[in-house]
Amino acid sequence: MGKKVQLRPKVNVSSYIHFMINFRNKFKEQQPNTYLTFNEFSRRCSEKWRSISKNEKAKFEAIAKLDKARYQEEMMNYVGKRRKRRKRDPLAPRKPPSSFLLFSLDHFAKLKQENPNWTVVQVAKAAGKMWSMITDVDKRPYEQKAAIMRAKYFQEREAYLSQCQNSKINLQGSSKSSLKE
Repeated sequence: MGKKVQLRPKVNVSSYIHFMINFRNKFKEQQPNTYLTFNEFSRRCSEKWRSISKNEKAKFEAIAKLDKARYQEEMMNYVGKRRKRRKRDPLAPRKPPSSFLLFSLDHFAKLKQENPNWTVVQVAKAAGKMWSMITDVDKRPYEQKAAIMRAKYFQEREAYLSQCQNSKINLQGSSKSSLKE
């Protein structure tokens, strides 16, 4: 007989999703002939979720915790195919950084030195706040540098794409000529 195909485990869902499933089943039992659009159902469901007590929410949170534990356990035992990352061509040009990213790179070391116990996320948030507070005049050098880098990237990209097209044509032409001989 053939090999048994092992399906990827079903992903765990949040307490709110468990509540929605329960709410939908009860609604169908109570009003089997009533049809609601997705928006109408979602609105009613969210209103009901906001109105239920913490004890009722705790039931759904417990179900969600069990579901999460089930999913993690099944993933530990799952030996199926993993998603393969698409391989990036090392010759392809990389996208240029944005003006904000250039600003962040300039100020990262200073922020990290002033706050050595901050995580990268905290430093990035601080850089974001700094970026939103500076004036357009102060942003202009970063925007100009980003524009120059973007223009250079598009030129390199066009050259790369035309090179790829040429190599595909050459490969196709050589294979056709070898078949004729």
